[in-house]
Amino acid sequence: NKKAFVELLFWKNPVAVYEMTKGYSSLQEGEGAARSRVRPWTPQEEQELRELYWKYKEVEGEDVIAAILAHLPTSGRTRRQVVKQLVRM
Repeated sequence: NKKAFVELLFWKNPVAVYEMTKGYSSLQEGEGAARSRVRPWTPQEEQELRELYWKYKEVEGEDVIAAILAHLPTSGRTRRQVVKQLVRM
């Protein structure tokens, strides 16, 4: 690749470096660092998240995300995952 030097000018994560050295699209779907750690949201979890958001968004003086995490029936979700999912929805 004659233009690989341009790729080297920017920070890379391990997955991007692997693709640069082995060829792009060398990783199969579902592989890689980010895909293996985060499980997808089910429609039921999304509905519960939506209901909890609407319930706690108007509460004065309380952190909405903290309230959602405390009442989210499925554990194992981080604050960042909840915020990212709310923004996506």
